[in-house]
Amino acid sequence: MSDIIHDSEHLAAETVVLPERGFTIDRGKALLAAAILWVGWALMVYLVTHAQTGAFDEWGLHLYRTGAALEPVGSPRIHEAVRDVTSLGGIFLSTLIVIGAVTALLFLSLRREAFLFAATVFLGWMLNNVMKWLIGRPRPEIVPHLTEAGGNSFPSGHSFGSAMIYIGMALAFASLSNRHSVRYTLVGAAMIISAMIAWSRVMLGVHYPSDVVAGWMGGAAWAFTAAALLYRPVRAVADHELGEPSPQTVR
Repeated sequence: MSDIIHDSEHLAAETVVLPERGFTIDRGKALLAAAILWVGWALMVYLVTHAQTGAFDEWGLHLYRTGAALEPVGSPRIHEAVRDVTSLGGIFLSTLIVIGAVTALLFLSLRREAFLFAATVFLGWMLNNVMKWLIGRPRPEIVPHLTEAGGNSFPSGHSFGSAMIYIGMALAFASLSNRHSVRYTLVGAAMIISAMIAWSRVMLGVHYPSDVVAGWMGGAAWAFTAAALLYRPVRAVADHELGEPSPQTVR
C-alpha cells in the first residue's frame, strides 16, 4: 500500500490521459442553437426599440413586490438569497470565476479550452458594451431599487455575462468527459444558474424583464457562437505556443 502511495506522489502531470474521444463541440448544433438565440435576441431588440414590452415589463417588475410601498415579497432571507444569486453575475465575482476557470483548465493541460474560454469572455464583454451604448435604455424607475446599479439598462450585463461565462465554462470543462449525458448536464446546469442570475436583476428592480431576457439570450448565443467559430483559430494559437501536440491531447 505504501508503495502505491509513494508511486502516486511521483506521478507526473503529463501522464494524465484525457478521454480518447476528446471533446469538440458539434459546430452544426452549436450554430443552430446560437441562431435560434440570436433570433430571439433580435426580436427583443425590435420590441424594446419600438416600445412594445411595456405590459411584460410592468408585470415582471411587480411580480416580486407587494403593498403600496412596493416592498419585496417574503422574508428578508428571500431577499438576501436574491442578492447572493445576483452577486454571482457581478463584475468582481465573475472575474474571479473566469480567472479560476482559466487557471484550472491550464493546470489540466486543456490549453485550447483555456484560450477559447478567455477569448469568449473578453470579446463577449466588448460586444455587450457596444450593445448597451447603441440602445441606450435608462434603468427602470417603476419599483424601488433593492441594490445599486449604474449605466444603461439594455441588455442586462449581469444576464449577458452570466450566460456567456457559465455556459462557456461548462463547454470548456465538458472536455473532461466523453459521455454526452455529462456534457448536457454541465451545459444545462449552467443555463439554469445563469437564468436565475438574470431574473434576480428584475427581482431587485434594476432591470426590466426585457433587459434580462435579451441579455441572457445574447450571452448564451455568443457562448455557442464562440465555441463553434473560434475553436479552430484558438486551437492553432494554443498548439503553436506548445509546439506540435502529442497524440494524447489531439482532439
